[in-house]
Amino acid sequence: MAVVELSKVGKQYPGSDDLAVKDFNLVTEDGEFVVLVGPSGCGKTTTMRMIAGLEEHTQGAIKIGGRDVTGVAPKDRDIAMVFQSYALYPHMTVRDNMAFSLKLKKYDKADIKKRVDEAAEVLGITALLERKPRALSGGQRQRVALGRAIVRQPQVFLMDEPLSNLDAKLRVDMRAEIVKLHRKLGVTTFYVTHDQTEAMTMGQRIAVMKDGIVQQIDSPNNLYQRPSNVFVAGFIGTPSMNFLDADIDGERATGTSFELALDEAHRQAAGDRSRIRIGIRPEHLHLASADDSRCRLSGAVEVVEPLGSLTMIQVKVGETTLTAQIEPHQQVAMGDDVTLTCAPDKLYLFDPESEAALIGIDSGVADSPKH
Repeated sequence: MAVVELSKVGKQYPGSDDLAVKDFNLVTEDGEFVVLVGPSGCGKTTTMRMIAGLEEHTQGAIKIGGRDVTGVAPKDRDIAMVFQSYALYPHMTVRDNMAFSLKLKKYDKADIKKRVDEAAEVLGITALLERKPRALSGGQRQRVALGRAIVRQPQVFLMDEPLSNLDAKLRVDMRAEIVKLHRKLGVTTFYVTHDQTEAMTMGQRIAVMKDGIVQQIDSPNNLYQRPSNVFVAGFIGTPSMNFLDADIDGERATGTSFELALDEAHRQAAGDRSRIRIGIRPEHLHLASADDSRCRLSGAVEVVEPLGSLTMIQVKVGETTLTAQIEPHQQVAMGDDVTLTCAPDKLYLFDPESEAALIGIDSGVADSPKH
């Protein structure tokens, strides 16, 4: 286990005027599980590769366990990586695949066997040790790839989208297995993904990146309830947050086909602005009753998506399409005119020019470390 420190870390590729990663600052806790998340091209994999030493950072400093690893070869950084590709040797058994790196380092045979057997037991693949990769399922191959990293007993695990080749159900199962594995081993872990659901369910802290710049590093709950800007608010959450630009008129925010009441906290956050950007999560938008007068958004239903325990609908309000969550017994059809409502304290406010958050919402749930 080790603390990993990134101080103003940046990466500029030759021939490019732009930084692929800019001023990345982070100090992990010992044994923490940190997720790097963001859209393709945001710099998350480049950051991971700089920690591993596969890419040279051109700015700042990286320390692992208090040691500056600038110029240190990947094999000497005491890290282990798990990639999107399992990269198993097809002619070797599972045991030999897991033991390969230890044999290269000339570990004692008894020590190698002990490490492989212990890792296999942790991963539940003891019965597969004499099989070859072609006789394994996708999930079993992923476990072997994890086992190959575990046997090295590194200070840091680096995982680069390790579940992206698996089907949806197996991804859910495997991410739970990785969380259990982290809890058991307690090794500092960096995990790269573009899937925000994966990030939210696995990370103790999450670094949200865009265009090489960290937008926010925080716990899953804080990212969801108190995003730092419009990008984080829209990226974190499924379905995505709805956004509306509105005029502020006294205690109300208004626009085409909607009128929203602002409570005292939201009025103070808005200050003397005459325009505001409002965010509303789909789960906070519902069909309005006749006596819902505080917040009303009216429009025509464009899409109905029954999901069993709930139904998602898309409603065209003015020039904006909003996603709302309704109860499955509430019957609406495409083309119906409906009115939506939202509690005033569930409104997020953003500055329309800088896109910085002005106020989030209070979940009423204390934030605590996971795992």
